[in-house]
Amino acid sequence: MNNRYDFVFLFDIKDGNPNGDPDAGNLPRLDAESGHGLVTDVCLKRKIRNFVTLTKAETAGFDIYVREKAVLNLQQKRAYIALEKKPEKGKEVEGTRDWMCKNFYDVRTFGAVMSTGEFNCGQVRGPVQIAFARSIDRIFSAEHALTVCAARMEDKPVEAQIGIQGRKFTVPYALYRAHGFINPFLAKQTGFSDDDLALLKAALGQMFDFDRSAARGLMSPRRVIAFKHATALGSAPAHKLFDLVKIEKKPGVEVPRSYEDYTVTLDTAALPTGVTVEEWI
Repeated sequence: MNNRYDFVFLFDIKDGNPNGDPDAGNLPRLDAESGHGLVTDVCLKRKIRNFVTLTKAETAGFDIYVREKAVLNLQQKRAYIALEKKPEKGKEVEGTRDWMCKNFYDVRTFGAVMSTGEFNCGQVRGPVQIAFARSIDRIFSAEHALTVCAARMEDKPVEAQIGIQGRKFTVPYALYRAHGFINPFLAKQTGFSDDDLALLKAALGQMFDFDRSAARGLMSPRRVIAFKHATALGSAPAHKLFDLVKIEKKPGVEVPRSYEDYTVTLDTAALPTGVTVEEWI
């Protein structure tokens, strides 16, 4: 890769919980001061990892390092076995880091800390970084009681096992905005290629389709506006490019309940020299 990218990722949710907070009874994450909803970078990267796992399961070089319930030290051990190396206490063995980048998509994309445990593979700074997503407006959590009509255990009274058994929290509607960055200098170090970028674009557009659940409601990617720089160093600061993307409620809309309640505009006239716009979604 020879070009720097900065991108704006817009997605929304209807009647679901995009990212529950385990420290708050799984309520949707939010900014306690402003009331705006939050979705962590870890949550978004998890969905990208899952998409790659589903679509590239049998393809060499596209394994996933941070799998659900995986033992990371055993993942690192694979590099030592493949290279016929022996671990050295407290040291990264030459070649293992590059092997991990070559064989694991998420390592060469997002980076990883692989210096723990017996099989030290070093640390990798990933070229692709995604910040927390934040809702455009304040969110309000709806609380729903869940009832059970069938018993599970035969040694307890049926009446004691049915009725209200839990609660569920949803956001009626919210539009979220996340910012992402692709560093071509780090891409060269990890081997992140144009093909890897194409897979990332596909994941951003389809990852919610393969992550459906009743808890998450309807999550949909709405738009990805990518700023492509003519050089690796870049032609403008990322924050100035992000400021060109404006999201506002349409006149007369007090409580947004759909993407159509917003207007998304991009000031292309103010684009700096050396920066072009790509619409990934």
